[in-house]
Amino acid sequence: MPETKTTKTYTRKDFTSDQAVRWCPGCGDYAILAQSQKVFPDLGVDKENIVFISGIGCSSRFPYYMDTYGFHTIHGRAPAIASGVKLANPDLSVWVVTGDGDGLSIGGNHTIHLLRRNLDINVMLFNNRIYGLTKGQYSPTSEVGKVTKSTPMGSLDRPFNPLTLALGAGATFVSRTIDKETKHLQEMIKRSHVHKGTSFMEIYQNCNIFNDGAFASLTDRETKLETVLWLENNSPMVFGAEKNKGIRLEGNTPKVIEIGDKWSIDDVLVHDESDYVIASLLSNMTYNPDFPDPVGVLYAVEDVTYEDMMMDQLNEAVKKKDKSSIQDIINSGDTWVVK
Repeated sequence: MPETKTTKTYTRKDFTSDQAVRWCPGCGDYAILAQSQKVFPDLGVDKENIVFISGIGCSSRFPYYMDTYGFHTIHGRAPAIASGVKLANPDLSVWVVTGDGDGLSIGGNHTIHLLRRNLDINVMLFNNRIYGLTKGQYSPTSEVGKVTKSTPMGSLDRPFNPLTLALGAGATFVSRTIDKETKHLQEMIKRSHVHKGTSFMEIYQNCNIFNDGAFASLTDRETKLETVLWLENNSPMVFGAEKNKGIRLEGNTPKVIEIGDKWSIDDVLVHDESDYVIASLLSNMTYNPDFPDPVGVLYAVEDVTYEDMMMDQLNEAVKKKDKSSIQDIINSGDTWVVK
């Protein structure tokens, strides 16, 4: 069922609550909040039909700061609450705000089942590769060798890759953006909103207290042109300060090539958001120093949503059943007479 559209005119102020924002000064969460408050007035949905649902963590304070409906729920269970909200009222625009710890550790199982069911819910996963709220332990996305309070000799865990996890779980929309890239962040929020089905958006977010600079190479002006692959649908995958590098497939293996005497732009792989294989190749560039980090929409396809199938199933069940009273329903099936 479609979300209820609005005829009202909103401004950023309409989506700004009266709650004092309680994040550390300089936290990347501020940028994500600011861009959300800028974008939501233009989504065409009455704010009383928007719900933000979060679990536990720094990111999970988000519902307090958006002047919409919201739930600050329990650790890792935001997808379960969000699923119930969406199924109870499919017209609502439902947003899950979670972190790499909340959504991929204690909540990992809930996250993958939300993605595979394809409810029309939007997931914003803030990834700072650290546990910030509990003061700096390594998280499921921390890199191997990460020294933290809980891994003083370096983490031995291989990190989760949120994009490959989402693709493997069957997500129909998978994207990545960065807190400091405000215009791009706005665009990804809009793309998530218009997608019919579960949208999964990973947001690289800096924790300047416990993991400062985790994404510095992707945000510093001197380096980001060489380290970020900006994805555009139906466009060649080129990057570099002079746009002279690209991604080429050799068989099934992606390679970085330099455009010039040997290779031309025609040799560069063209991005196709509907191609699952390309999306998988791109997602696996994460944590690989030989490749730039892909940023943008990796994968976007349309498929039937869970709530639509549920409504079809309910309507079909009603058609097959004769009208009856409550007492008839109680007496139906196996009954016993107590003597």
